[in-house]
Amino acid sequence: MYRVGDMVMYGSTGVCRVQRIGALDGSPQDNTQYYMLAPVFDTEIIYTPVDTRAFMRPILTKEQAEALIARIPDIPEDVCTGCDIKLLSERYRACLRTHDNDDLIRLIKSVYLKNERAIHAGRHMGQIDQQYMKRAEKLLYGELAVALDMPFEQVQPYIKKRIREIEKQKNAGAQR
Repeated sequence: MYRVGDMVMYGSTGVCRVQRIGALDGSPQDNTQYYMLAPVFDTEIIYTPVDTRAFMRPILTKEQAEALIARIPDIPEDVCTGCDIKLLSERYRACLRTHDNDDLIRLIKSVYLKNERAIHAGRHMGQIDQQYMKRAEKLLYGELAVALDMPFEQVQPYIKKRIREIEKQKNAGAQR
């Protein structure tokens, strides 16, 4: 059970703070205990039973967040060439449903590289790609922002900087 003040990942909402735990106001017959969750990057309040089957887990620690960023270059993208929109949407939804950061990274990297290829071919990023990439970035970057105690907008530049540093260290080690 979580405690008031805990930061959790909740469903497709992302990072939430547990504001309160208890019965719902105005329902004296209901003995069910609820978490009152306040999304960090949104304004609504979410009430979910303590024994909910919805996805919920503690956010990453700072150390876990740094380790995840260090592994990004080794996480392969998912190549979906010739996928129709329906199949592509299902693949992206499946990545989001796992609630796994590696899958979110895989989705973001896949769409990013697909977009790079489209730009070189004189095309634009597809709406489906753009929509799912934004959802994956919201979840991943939101958790990393809270874990690393930085503004959401600084997460992507921070990741790029850290990956450059990691690759530079690998290259220096390989030259020895």
